[in-house]
Amino acid sequence: MRILLVEDYTELASEIARRIERAGYAVDRSDTIAGASIALDSNSYSLTLLDRRLPDGDGLSLISHIRRLHPASRILMLTALDSIDDRIEGLDAGADDYLTKPFNLDEMMARIRASLRRPGGGRTPPIIIGALSFDLDLRTVSVANRPVLFLRRELALLEALVRRANCVVPRERLLSGIYGLDAEVHEHALTALVSRVRSRLSELGSGVEIHSARGLGYMIAKAKPRPTT
Repeated sequence: MRILLVEDYTELASEIARRIERAGYAVDRSDTIAGASIALDSNSYSLTLLDRRLPDGDGLSLISHIRRLHPASRILMLTALDSIDDRIEGLDAGADDYLTKPFNLDEMMARIRASLRRPGGGRTPPIIIGALSFDLDLRTVSVANRPVLFLRRELALLEALVRRANCVVPRERLLSGIYGLDAEVHEHALTALVSRVRSRLSELGSGVEIHSARGLGYMIAKAKPRPTT
């Protein structure tokens, strides 16, 4: 799951990004409306954290762009504009929630989790492949109904693959989704990560396999029965 952070105060943006990444989400950052627009044109985000006072204008002007490109995406305003009128203006413009500065990072994470829940309290059905079950709402994994823990990047890789099960997910999409747009990633980092997750799934008897599409990316699918002799 991927989040866009639009905040021009560098120190605060770094603190927010670190806290979100520790929770297991991938984060892309922008400090301007123009930069955020480019990111939104190129990538899909589950949620946007949006400041209002940005160097090139009011962050509210970005909401219509987000809604047009990603109708299901959530928008959480992070701003020092804390009057009732400001809050009403933000919510009426299309934001889902409004958090005023200064704020507690744990409260921010709680609001992010709440915003990412489906409207009406409905839950997204888990994705089941073989004996593997991935709960997209809770971001938890089980194999044969037994909970299994994965490291943050392993979980991000697994989520990206199960969301498009039986389809090849391009390397570029996996790299940006797991490590972020601006991260400097070692050439073989993704290969090593896939190898670890593949081995773990095999050890757990998950009944799924990760296939390599040479030069393209990776695909997860139910394992084919092995021939008996």
